[in-house]
Amino acid sequence: MKLYPIQCGKFKLDGGAMFGVVPKSIWQKTNPADEKNLVELGTRSLLIEDGKKLILVDCGLGNKQDEKFFGHYSLFGDDSLDKNLAKYGFVREDITDVFLTHLHFDHCGGTVEWNDSRTGYQPAFKNAEFWTNKNHWEWATNPNPREKPSFLKENIFPLEESGQLRFLDLPKTGNYGFAPDLKMDVIFVDGHTEKQMLPVLKYQDKTIIYAADLVPTAGHVPLIYVPSYDVRPLITLE
Repeated sequence: MKLYPIQCGKFKLDGGAMFGVVPKSIWQKTNPADEKNLVELGTRSLLIEDGKKLILVDCGLGNKQDEKFFGHYSLFGDDSLDKNLAKYGFVREDITDVFLTHLHFDHCGGTVEWNDSRTGYQPAFKNAEFWTNKNHWEWATNPNPREKPSFLKENIFPLEESGQLRFLDLPKTGNYGFAPDLKMDVIFVDGHTEKQMLPVLKYQDKTIIYAADLVPTAGHVPLIYVPSYDVRPLITLE
């Protein structure tokens, strides 16, 4: 097995929203804000190469939204998914599976792109299966008012229409039916959103977890550093 960090792009969010009840005088020591109180964030994916499998965990915001949308989130820098895949000798067509920790736009926006005529959408990874779980799918497709702006229809329903959408088998243990030959488990956490799913890998005698929005930045490692975006902050603490 080989692991590759893939930087899909960078954007900014309000620092107060990102750190909840923690005062700015404390969180700005690790995550300094700009003049608009925005902190820098990366949409960093994980690429897993294992035998015939090439698995991408999350895929950033994508590029199909309009200028107003991207301007609202202050995208910056020249990182891109394609550029960083190419750095390791891969292209999108090589991806066999896209494992989506959850369906918020900054984690799954890159799954879908415009078709050639820009009249509709298509999967951005034509040879891949896209993985989520039924509990989170129901949550995302029938969103509560608090999370609705993060669950964009154009990121979600084209996956279902493509026939490439797959669901983990929740009654099972371990990897829940995902890539059974891979040395990987899946854990589910409900604090940030319903049934966010996190891969846990055995790699070079170490245990590695892709923490997604359970720990969105290194500055969120202390327990009480919980974003205001989390729908169940006390569950996040657990």
